[in-house]
Amino acid sequence: MKYAGTTTIAMAGALTLALTACSGGGTSTSGRPADGGTFTYALPADPGNLDPHATTLSVARQTDLFMYDSLVAVDASGKEVPSLASSFKSTPTTASYTLRKGVTCSDGTPLTAKDVADNINYAGDPKSGSTVAGLYVPVGAKAKADDASGTVTVTAPSADAFLARNVGTLPIVCRKGLTNRSILKRGGSGTGMFTLTEAVVDDHYTFTRRKDYAWGPGGSKADTEGLPDTVVLKVVSNETTAANLLLAGEVNAALIAGQDKERVAARLDFKREVHAPLGELWFNQRRGEPTAAPEVRRALTQALDLVQLRKVVTGGSGEAPTGLVSKGQGPCTADTVAGNLPGHDLAAAEAALDAAGWAKGSDGVRQKDGKKLALTFYYPSSRGAPMQNAAELLRSVWQKAGVKVTLRGAADSQFDQVISGQGSWDAMFLPLTVTLPTQAVPFVSGATPPGGNNFGSIDNAAYQAHVKAASALTGAKGCAEWAAAEKALFRQADIVPFADLATPVFGNGATFDLADGSLAPTTIRMVG
Repeated sequence: MKYAGTTTIAMAGALTLALTACSGGGTSTSGRPADGGTFTYALPADPGNLDPHATTLSVARQTDLFMYDSLVAVDASGKEVPSLASSFKSTPTTASYTLRKGVTCSDGTPLTAKDVADNINYAGDPKSGSTVAGLYVPVGAKAKADDASGTVTVTAPSADAFLARNVGTLPIVCRKGLTNRSILKRGGSGTGMFTLTEAVVDDHYTFTRRKDYAWGPGGSKADTEGLPDTVVLKVVSNETTAANLLLAGEVNAALIAGQDKERVAARLDFKREVHAPLGELWFNQRRGEPTAAPEVRRALTQALDLVQLRKVVTGGSGEAPTGLVSKGQGPCTADTVAGNLPGHDLAAAEAALDAAGWAKGSDGVRQKDGKKLALTFYYPSSRGAPMQNAAELLRSVWQKAGVKVTLRGAADSQFDQVISGQGSWDAMFLPLTVTLPTQAVPFVSGATPPGGNNFGSIDNAAYQAHVKAASALTGAKGCAEWAAAEKALFRQADIVPFADLATPVFGNGATFDLADGSLAPTTIRMVG
C-alpha cells in the first residue's frame, strides 16, 4: 500500500501521488547541467524486499524505479505516456500493448513480448502470492504474447475502468529474474536506466547508469545532458539528519515533512511536492476482534477529535482529506469524506460502547463476555515525532473511553509483514496512497493475507456493489459509483481518513521531477 517516505500500499504507488513543482529563494540548483557524477537521495527507511511483485512499500517502489520500467508511465502532470510500450489501447475488459523495438535487459538480453506476458500472468495469478495481484493486474487476468509482432494482449475476468493504466504500470521483470526470483530480493533484473551494483541493508544502495538505455518515458535516453553516472540511495531514518546532510550537500535530494521543513526551504531554491494521505486510521475486522463490529469502530472514531488529530500528525500544516484517491489525481473529484464520518462526541461514543455491551469494569477498562477491550495499535515510526504524538493522543482519548491501548511504533519493513498477515494488531495508522479508485479495491475488499491484500478483513457489501457498477463504466463515467463506494466505507468506519499533507522533496545540486508519487530517475539532472 505507495507508501514517499511512508508506507504505501498500492502502493505502487502500489500507489501514485499528486505532484506540484515549486521554487523559492536560494542558489542550490543554479548553473548548467553537469554530466556524470553521483546523485545521492536520502531514503527514510530500508526498502526491504526489492522484488517489485512482492512488495507494496513506497520506499521499495522508489528503489525499484531505478531498475525497472513499465509498459506505461505516468508523467509529472499525471498523464499516461508510453514507456516500454510504444502504443496501447483498452476496453474495460481488454488491453493491448505494442512494445518498443530494441529494448534490452540489464544482462544484455532482449525483452520479448513473452517476457511481458509472463510478468502479467504471474502478477494476476493468486497462486503466485504476489502482493500486487489486484493492484496492477486484476486477479485472474490472462496475457497472451505475439513475439513476431511485439504485442501483448490482456483479458480481464471482470470489468476494470482503468485496465490499460493499471496493467501498464506493472514493473516488468526480465527473463533472468522470472526464472530465478530469489535474485530480485536484493538485486535486480530489469530494463531500467540503472543497475544495482551494491546493496548494504539499512545503509545504502548504489546504482550505475546504463550507457545503452534509449527507451525511457517520453523518449528519455541515457545520453541526456546532466544525468548522473551513479545513484546512491542512502538510508537516513532521522529526518533532521537528512535535512542536515541535504544542506551540507552530502545528499542531493530528501523528503522533509517535519519541523526541519522551514529551515531547509529558507536555504534551498528547488523542491517538488508530493500530495498524499498521511493520517488514515484502520481497524482489524477479523472475526473475533472487538473492532469487527461496526458500532465499535464508529464509537472509537466518534471519541476522537479528528481535526485536532490532523493538526498533531501534520504539525498544523495538513489538509482535510476528500477521499481515498490523492488530490489532483484520477478523474473523480467528489468529496466523499465530509458528512460520512461520525462527528466528535466523547460522551456519545461512550454511550455507544455501553449499548454495544462493553461496560466499564472496576479498573476503568471496558469488558464484554469476560473479554477486556484491549487494543494493540501500530503506527509508522518512520514519520517521526508527529506520528508518535498523534498515536499517543489517540491512546489518551481511547483510554478515557475505557479502552486499554498498547502502542507499537514500527518500521516500514515491519508494516510490510503486518499487512501480509504476520503479527497481531487491532488498529493502526497507515496511509494508503492511490491515484485511481481501482487501486484501493484489493486493500478494502476481497481475499485476506496471505491470499490477498485485504489486511483489515473488510467486508462491506455496499462498497462491493458500487465497485461492481463503477467497474463497468470507463474512466470518469463511473465517478458517481466510485464516490458512493467510498462513502459506504467511511460510514462503517472501515477506514477513517483524517489528514492529507503536501510533502516537499528538496534538491541541492540537482533537479528532478516526481511522477506517480516517486522521484523519476530519468528526470534527474546534476547541476554544476
